[in-house]
Amino acid sequence: MRIGIHTSISGSLEKAALKAHELGGNTFQIFSSSPRQWKPSVLDPADVKRLQATREQLDITPLVIHDSYLINLASCEPGIRAQSISAFRGEIERALTIGAEYLVMHPGNCKGQSLEQGLINVIGGLEEASNGLKSKHLHILLENTVGTSGQIGSRFEELAAIQRFASERMDIAIGYCLDTCHCFASGNYDVGSEAGLHDTVKAAQDVLGIDNVRVFHANDSKGACGSHLDRHANIGEGQIGSEGFARILRHPKLRSKPFILETPADNEGDGRKNVQALQTLSKSPKKTSVIPLG
Repeated sequence: MRIGIHTSISGSLEKAALKAHELGGNTFQIFSSSPRQWKPSVLDPADVKRLQATREQLDITPLVIHDSYLINLASCEPGIRAQSISAFRGEIERALTIGAEYLVMHPGNCKGQSLEQGLINVIGGLEEASNGLKSKHLHILLENTVGTSGQIGSRFEELAAIQRFASERMDIAIGYCLDTCHCFASGNYDVGSEAGLHDTVKAAQDVLGIDNVRVFHANDSKGACGSHLDRHANIGEGQIGSEGFARILRHPKLRSKPFILETPADNEGDGRKNVQALQTLSKSPKKTSVIPLG
């Protein structure tokens, strides 16, 4: 399986890949620029080449980039919307330069307007941000949310609507990234229980198309199912629990997906511990199985 973790590009892009490998991962996620400021980073071509060589040498793939937390393509406020479109175009351009396979984005927040208008804004924003950009290798991935305070994307149907209409207007493919904590905390997809995981996978297959789900964010949840609390916990220390993650990782329809951790790093060794937890839980027991068959 492809199991990895979000790492920092502080110092260099290559160091982010080396850190993921050091922690035991064979895939990883980064921010291509500061996630909390509008001013973009300037890429060093030599650093990009070193990253690509290191990834090939160590077989670290795919590379996922997460977009800035400031970007809100759903916004109805003209200034924020313009900045968001410009910033997301920069995200696409950097992803293409770096050679990332996936660029994950949050659909945004439509507080103060209807869900329909928010969806229209996201679709139009994606079209404008990607205008003139083409790629056969990069996929933009829509990430599900916990659905609090106007967030778009807590239901798969909302993500599917964006994907359907934006794909008609773009020359870059669009898929999905599902976050286990977000699924659970939204209350719509109880991935922590056997029956809930069965229903979640069926919904992903029926609404999104399981092949379009390209990446999972593997995060336990500090909040209960339906709490709408976006607080990640270490694997096995949250409400989803070790048994829940064992079922997720061993599910036959999900085993081919990359699982990337965004768990807390409060203590030394937390990153390695979480990578090892996923690796251990992904291994099926010899005699009995907890895999739901649906």
